[in-house]
Amino acid sequence: MNKQVINTDLAPAPVGPYNQAISASGQMLFVSGQIPLNPSNGELVGDGDITAQTQQVLTNLKAILTAAGLTCENVVKTTVFLADMNDFATMNTVYSQYFTEATAPARACVQVSRLPKDVLVEIDCIAVS
Repeated sequence: MNKQVINTDLAPAPVGPYNQAISASGQMLFVSGQIPLNPSNGELVGDGDITAQTQQVLTNLKAILTAAGLTCENVVKTTVFLADMNDFATMNTVYSQYFTEATAPARACVQVSRLPKDVLVEIDCIAVS
């Protein structure tokens, strides 16, 4: 298997022993979970605001996809982690700006007890070229 690390300064740097994404055999891209960090200063965006946090998370995901030469239309699967399932409708409104219904990927959405830095949302994805 051919494995290539994908990293971009346009998304937050990893804060642990992982990379932003891994391209496997040049066809599949596995993007690590993104939280709402501003890549230029590493600061949390939208403290307590699910709309602002979802927007930043998806902006970060899009930047990593772009660095790999892909777009949101290449995404085949996402996993959304919410701190509160009551934020689902709001998150979904922002999410739909990035993934249109006609080409939307498969998705799972779960509520978790806690996310890194106590953010409200984290999203990861798998894309194919």
